[in-house]
Amino acid sequence: MTTVSVDEPAGQDRKAPGRPRNAQADQAIIQAVFDLLSSGQSADAVSIEAVAARAGVGKATIYRRWPNKEALLVDAVATMKGPLPEPVGESVRDDLIMLISAMRNKRMEHYGKVTMCLLPEIAKSPEMRRIYQGVIEPRRDVMRGVLRRGITSGELRADLDVELTLLMLSGPTAMQNMMHWNPQVPDDNFAERLVDAILRGAGA
Repeated sequence: MTTVSVDEPAGQDRKAPGRPRNAQADQAIIQAVFDLLSSGQSADAVSIEAVAARAGVGKATIYRRWPNKEALLVDAVATMKGPLPEPVGESVRDDLIMLISAMRNKRMEHYGKVTMCLLPEIAKSPEMRRIYQGVIEPRRDVMRGVLRRGITSGELRADLDVELTLLMLSGPTAMQNMMHWNPQVPDDNFAERLVDAILRGAGA
């Protein structure tokens, strides 16, 4: 990834109270986290000092925005996810394909590698796990809404286990994104084939 350049020298970080945050500095700091993680560093190994050096800002600039490294990592995850997708609401199949495709684009494939580097931190820290769940829960809720709408409209079975179906849709997508878990599964039409396979059991 290309690091975003920042023109603001570290010596100019001392801002008067009430002065607006520098959006360019924010972007550079988040980008620095991505760069360090995607280069192979673990979340444990990433330090505020390294992020500051990579972003071209002073440590004080980072600490004014985030109280600690964990908060910075969580914000980085939220940023890389991008805005919440908006289903059209006309077809459950079409909406599910759209949601899975949004998780499978090149941007998300790249950031999946960053997420892989965060997994040890998430696994060992209940607090990090709780915060990470808070980041991804709104995205799960979008897909839940599609599934529940399908039950109401009769497109899906009335006894459908929404949470298990959600897991069956998102789990393979995440694993293929992060690890190419099964190289025998081609990328072409992945979303369509996954959704159709699940709908064969979930459909009314």
